[in-house]
This record gives sequence, C-alpha cells and structure tokens, in this order.
Amino acid sequence: MASQFGYCSSSSTTFTPSSFKNETHLSSRFNIVPRKSHSSTSISLIRLRIRPRKHFQLKSSSGHPLNAVSLQDGTAGVPLAKNDMEPQGKEESLPFSQSENVGPHLSITIVGASGDLAKKKIFPALFALYYEDWLPENFIVFGYARTKMTDEELRNMISRTLTCRIDQRENCEDKMDRFLKRCFYHSGQYDSEEHFAELNRKLQEKEAGKLSNRLFYLSIPPNIFVNVVKCASLRASSTSGWTRVIVEKPFGRDSESSGELTRCLKLYLTEDQIFRIDHYLGKELVENLSVLRFSNLVFEPLWSRNYIRNVQLIFSEDFGTEGRGGYFDNYGIIRDIMQNHLLQILALFAMETPVSLDAEDIRNEKVKVLRSMRPLQLEDVAVGQYKGHSKGGKSYPAYTDDPTVPNNSLTPTFAAAALFINNARWDGVPFLMKAGKALHTKRAEIRVQFRHVPGNLYKRNFGTDLDKATNDLVLRVQPDEAIYLKINNKVPGLGMRLDRSDLNLLYRARYSREIPDAYERLLLDAVEGERRLFIRSDELDAAWALFTPLLKELEQKKIVPELYPYGSRGPVGAHYLAAKHNVRWGDLSGEDS
Repeated sequence: MASQFGYCSSSSTTFTPSSFKNETHLSSRFNIVPRKSHSSTSISLIRLRIRPRKHFQLKSSSGHPLNAVSLQDGTAGVPLAKNDMEPQGKEESLPFSQSENVGPHLSITIVGASGDLAKKKIFPALFALYYEDWLPENFIVFGYARTKMTDEELRNMISRTLTCRIDQRENCEDKMDRFLKRCFYHSGQYDSEEHFAELNRKLQEKEAGKLSNRLFYLSIPPNIFVNVVKCASLRASSTSGWTRVIVEKPFGRDSESSGELTRCLKLYLTEDQIFRIDHYLGKELVENLSVLRFSNLVFEPLWSRNYIRNVQLIFSEDFGTEGRGGYFDNYGIIRDIMQNHLLQILALFAMETPVSLDAEDIRNEKVKVLRSMRPLQLEDVAVGQYKGHSKGGKSYPAYTDDPTVPNNSLTPTFAAAALFINNARWDGVPFLMKAGKALHTKRAEIRVQFRHVPGNLYKRNFGTDLDKATNDLVLRVQPDEAIYLKINNKVPGLGMRLDRSDLNLLYRARYSREIPDAYERLLLDAVEGERRLFIRSDELDAAWALFTPLLKELEQKKIVPELYPYGSRGPVGAHYLAAKHNVRWGDLSGEDS
C-alpha cells in the first residue's frame, strides 16, 4: 500500500539535516489554574503560560535564554551568516511597536493556504490567539500554495472567515486589521526548492536579522508531505532558532504506508520536530479527561474492571459526505474517525497514571495501552453505508449518489467495533466504538457504564431491566460540552418511587467564557513546544497495528456494508454487536437530549 502513495523512493539517500534539526526543547511546566493569567510572569502547574505579548523569552531545556540554540547532539548552534543577518531588499513596513524590536521572531507558514482547512480553521485559530495576546510580539503568518494570489487577495480571502467571537474588550475590527497586516502570501510549487528559497528570502526580510523560529503547518494531501518537508528543510528552515512541522492526518492508510511516511519524514526531521495533529485531542472535554480522573478521588478508585462494566466512545454526524466523497471513499469511516480520534481518546481514558504530566510520560502510557490491545477481527466489527431516504417531504441522497463516489463503492460510512485491553486493569471490559455519517443526531461522547450494585436493596423498584439501575458517567465532547453522572434517586412523595437523575455540569451554564477551538490550543502548544497532545511515531505504529488486519480483510473479502437510511440510528448490526457483549448503546436509550 505504501507504494501507492510514493512518499519517498526506496533509493532515497539518507539526508542529514543541519539547521532543520536545530530543535530546541521547551521545558514542560504544569498547573491547575486557567491557561490565561493577567500576570505577565504567572507560572501554572499544568504548563508554563507566560503571556507572550507582555514578555516572551523562549528558553532551552537547560533553562537558559534562547540566544544561541544548541543542537540535539550537544554541539554549538549554527550562527547566522552575515548575509543572512541583513534584510534582503526593501522591507515592507509592519505594524510593530518599538518594543517589538527585541525578542525572538516567530514565522508561521501555512502550506496549502488556499484550502478549506486553512481558511476555516487555521487562520481563524491564529487570529483568536493574537486577539487573546497568546502569540509573541514579533510574528508573521505566510500562506504558501500553488494558487496565484497577492498579499491583499490572501487578506481578503481569510478576512471572510475571521470572527470576533471572543469577548469584546477592544475594537475587534482594529485588531483584525492589525492581524491581517501580518499576513503575507507566496505562490509556489510544493516540490520546488527554488520556490521555497524565494519564500525563505521573504521570511528573512520580515525577520530582519532577529533570532527566528519557524513553524510550518502542512494543510495538504499526505502524498506531498515529504516533497514539502524536503524543500523547506533544504531552503527555508531557520538557521538560528527552531523549526517545527505540523502534519495533518491521514498518516497513511495502513501500517505499511504509515511506516513509509514516517521513514521519509525522518530523512529530514527529527521526531521532536514532527507534530502529528489530531484536533480531537485539543477539545476541552478530552483534555479534561485526565483532570477528571487523576484529580478527583471519587473516580480514580473506580477506574477499573472491578467497577466499570463497559466503555462506549460514540461519534455521529447528521450529514453525509457533502462534497468530500472523493476523499472519503479512499479512506472510509474507520480510517477517518476510529483509528485516530476515538482510539486516541480510548488510550487517554484507559492509561495508567503517568509518572508526571510531561509529554513523554503521558505518551509512554498511551502506547502501553495500545500495545496491550488485541488486533481487531472481522467478528468484532459491524459496518454500514447510508442509503437514500425520504422524510417529511424531503429526499436525502445515498452515499453512492455523490458524483465523486463510484456506484459500486463498498466503503463504510458507519462502523461499530468492540475492543479489549489485555491487562490487569481492563481485562474483560468491552470498549465499544461507534462512528457514522448521516445519522439521526450529531454528537461525540464518552460513556462509562458502571456495574450493577451487588445485592441491590431496591432492585424490585427497577423491574427486570437492571440496566436502569446502573450509574453512567457521560463526557459529552460536542455539541454543548458537559459532564454528567446518572444516579438513582427517590422521587419526592410518600411512596417509594425511584428515577434516574443527572448530576450535570453543563459548560455553557457554569463557565461564561467561550470554549477555545481545538486548533487554537494545538497551535499554541506547537509554538510552545508542548507535545502532550500530539501523536508520537511509536504510538501511530501501535494504532495502525490494531486496525490494519481488519482493514485488509474488509477490502480483500469485499465485505458488503449493511445499508441504513439517511437520518436513522444506524444499521441493525451495531445492536447485535453490542448485545453480543451484553451492552446496550447508551445514546439510543432516549434518556439523553
């Protein structure tokens, strides 16, 4: 499968990067206070959050200011050449204050800047960080793509997607104008070293001889990742500070193609420079998962097979492919959602207590979980594909009605799977995943169903359905973020009538501030060198090892997915799969809104 992608040829010679591996590690700090503080030097236990626009000084892992960057092998940093220190050509005036003449410079290059992801997510996230003063004093944003465009045309394009959704402490339009003046564009081919050299000259002009840190965001198809990384490493990497690359999923289609992609990227990058982004790890409820478990005594003792009966990870969308049929048909719901988003959440949920909150300690524990799981087999899975449906006088299309999808496509748009972790904590506990498109509702949640109370004194009040007597913990990732615990409670009155009630933490009711978008958190983490929410290569290998045998079996045997109507609750096979493990899907009980 790797050969289909052609990430790099087998005859590629090993390239030993120089400046592109001048990666400097920022020490991880942690706290339990909000991410933002009005103090310019407040230190948090979750992580170091120095207000960059008040005071921004990057430090190496040794704690010393980043005036000279040390190489990973311990040799001295490469100084800028004289001609690199001097701006080339006439520099365009930037809206920087006098205080911005000191401190390191941050250059963010969005490769694939004309695409939907860049317009709808990345640029708005960067503006939100700028609005909230999370970016350093000296920063610029460059868009890079094949589309011919001027700086002003780029600014007009992205201005249509920038929103002033954050509390209005100052004139948002003025702030937006100042942000747009920091945005520039360079048109070029993705495999052209010459065009990246031209980008480098433009970056140097804006950096004006300052210590420069460069972040590249690859918002492009995976088959051109390596071309871009090669050209950027040879022609546009920082010669004085760090250079990092954010890589968007998909990370291959299976173990072989993923391994090939990793091998090719590491011809030009170290592992510490690669930030494999999974935006679900940046969602507020997912980041809060470990806080909920490890900082609340009421939950940690219950977090095992002794008290938990099953865990459900549910993702559903109430719309179809809608223009993404060509991309989606090459991957399917298992690769698109289950192998990354849901599996990452499962690993965070099930991991042992890490030694610390350091990124490597957390990722080590996640890898242990993934390696303890048995690879999925065909009997552990139910797959489906949505068909056309009419409801309320409106017709909904089938998946194969999409003109970019082959009429005989067998690509699943729905999948349910039962996974098991073979370790002492989770032995025998089914972890059920379910993901689908064109279903009856849009939601993403984690549901924990606890075991029945032994010798329950009130079991006769629940009749024969003992599932109604169990406690459920639900973390609703989207929409309307919430954490709620289902408990049994006596209905007020003279009789003894019980019902199920929710102890509910609804975020919009408890917290007045709007929750940041996942891309905001992950972009900020990449700038700060915080890798906790990014995927390491061995973690990726372990994830693909679980799903590759199943994916190959589905494709080789040409398994026909069960059809389900657009807007329904999914195929019947998912209910049989759950029943096989004595589980009832919690999102179909009708108790939740």
